[in-house]
Amino acid sequence: ARPAMASAGGPDAERPHPKPFLIGVSGGTASGKSTVCEKIMELLGQNEVEQRQRKVLILSQDSFYKVLTAEQQAKALKGQYNFDHPDAFDNDLMHSTLKNIVEGKTVEVPTYDFVTHSRLPETTVVYPADVVLFEGILVFYNQDIRDMFHLRLFVDTDSDVRLSRRVLRDMKRGRDLEQILTQYTTFVKPAFEEFCLPTKKYADVIIPRGVDNMVAINLIVQHIQDILNGDICKWQRGAMNGHGRTYKRPFPEPTESSSVLAAGKRSHLESSSRPH
Repeated sequence: ARPAMASAGGPDAERPHPKPFLIGVSGGTASGKSTVCEKIMELLGQNEVEQRQRKVLILSQDSFYKVLTAEQQAKALKGQYNFDHPDAFDNDLMHSTLKNIVEGKTVEVPTYDFVTHSRLPETTVVYPADVVLFEGILVFYNQDIRDMFHLRLFVDTDSDVRLSRRVLRDMKRGRDLEQILTQYTTFVKPAFEEFCLPTKKYADVIIPRGVDNMVAINLIVQHIQDILNGDICKWQRGAMNGHGRTYKRPFPEPTESSSVLAAGKRSHLESSSRPH
C-alpha cells in the first residue's frame, strides 16, 4: 500500500504539497555542516526567497540546547560546561518539533543565546517546506530522531582543519585562546570521539572536506531537485521497501575549480553565537 503522504489532499487539506523530505546533516565541530547546507540552498536558488515561500529550509540542532540551571550557567560562562554531550540537548522538544515538521505543520523553534547561555523568550516561526535540512553535531545520536530522516549526510573534515577553524572563529568572538584550547581538549574532542564520530556509520552519504567537495554537493542538489520536481513519493516508496540507505561510500574527489560560497551569502544559522 502507498504511504499516507503519497495520497492527494483535497481542498480542505492543511497543505497541498507532500509532507517534507527531512535530511539530517551531521559532522564534528567546524566541519562545515551549516556551510554545506547554505551551499545547497544557494544552488537551489532558495537563498533569496521570502521565508514563508521557501521550498527548502535549514534548521540547527543548536536551537534545542536545554535551559541551564544557575549552577550550569555559571560553569558555562567559565567554559566548564559540556555543550558537546548528548545530555546538553532537549531531545524531547527536538523530537516533537521534527515530528510536527514532518507532518507539514507550522512550528515554533526556540532561540538560544550563546553569549548568556540561555533560551530567549522569542521563537522563530518555521513554515512548511518541501525539503528540511537539519544540521548538528549529534543529530544521529538519538535513535528516535535518527530514524525520522529520509536522507542522512555526514560532513567528514580533517580534525586539524576543524580545530584551526574553531580557534580562529572563537578568537574573533573575543574569547581567550587558552580557554578555547582547554575547552576543546576537555570537552569537544572527547565528546566528538565518543558521541559524534560513531554516528558516521548511520550516514547514507559521507561528504569528505565539506563545501570544498562540490562533486558531492552537486549530486545531492540534483537529488533534492528531483524531489522538488515530484519524485519524492517514488523515493519514499523505494526507501520503505528497504532501498535508499544501502550506499555508504564517500563521493569522489572534487576538481581544482570547486566553487566556494559567495561573500555575504550567509543564513541566520551562521551567527557569531553559534558554537559548532
